[in-house]
Amino acid sequence: MSFSFSLPVTVVTLAIAFVYFSTVFIFIDRWFGLTSSPGLIHSSLFTALSLMCVSNYAASVFTDPGRVPPKYLPEIEDARSSIHEIKRKGGDLRYCQKCSLYKPPRAHHCRICKRCVLRMDHHCIWINNCVGHANYKKFFIFVVYAVTACIYSLVLLLGSLVNDSQTEDEQIGDSSRTAYVISGLLLIPLSITLSILLAWHIYLVLHNKTTIEYYEGVRAMWLAEKGGHIYKHPYDLGPFDNLTAALGRNIFCWLCPTTKHIGSGLRFRTSFDNVSGDI
Repeated sequence: MSFSFSLPVTVVTLAIAFVYFSTVFIFIDRWFGLTSSPGLIHSSLFTALSLMCVSNYAASVFTDPGRVPPKYLPEIEDARSSIHEIKRKGGDLRYCQKCSLYKPPRAHHCRICKRCVLRMDHHCIWINNCVGHANYKKFFIFVVYAVTACIYSLVLLLGSLVNDSQTEDEQIGDSSRTAYVISGLLLIPLSITLSILLAWHIYLVLHNKTTIEYYEGVRAMWLAEKGGHIYKHPYDLGPFDNLTAALGRNIFCWLCPTTKHIGSGLRFRTSFDNVSGDI
């Protein structure tokens, strides 16, 4: 992948840095003191949380979400392949005219990246990259850590303010007051927005859907009901299997950026398969 300057990525990086330094060197320091035991514990925990947040954000930005191999051909007669995705009209196998390649199941063309992306979820301007097969878990757990860090920082901000208001002989300086105001204006909307985003992706993970598949499924469900049929998402394996498909079978690694479980991204286990695990 080639990388260039991205204003949204720069904004996110600066916001993370500002929240970290404000939380550790203002909120925790003024509430507990960095040299006290509670101060050391909180600063260590928040630093570890911030490092996980930054590392997963960087991984989301720099990891290629998945490319279609140049010689990929759908194995139409492969008995192990339960379904082959076709065009909405015509019944032909999905073929990308722009890439001159057949599209594997769940792959879509990104007009911004100008190529087909394996198991594409969406293109995210905040990581200047597509969220797809190879970086979806990294993006998901980045959001988990980001939500946790924002709420943690907000609690420390409020606690520090309450502590300052109860201490009569201490005055909040202009720079500290500015940091409190900016942090509040940043953390409150971020906590709400990221929590909604996290809830949305938890829903998608539990149903083994991508954002694109969700909206395609709404239309497919409407068409199925119109024809007197019941629509079922073919990749929905049940909540636990859906979780392991996205995060891996080792529960202790669910919040670590490991991706050995994801497979090639060219074929996926469906609810019609009798075998377990994706290929």
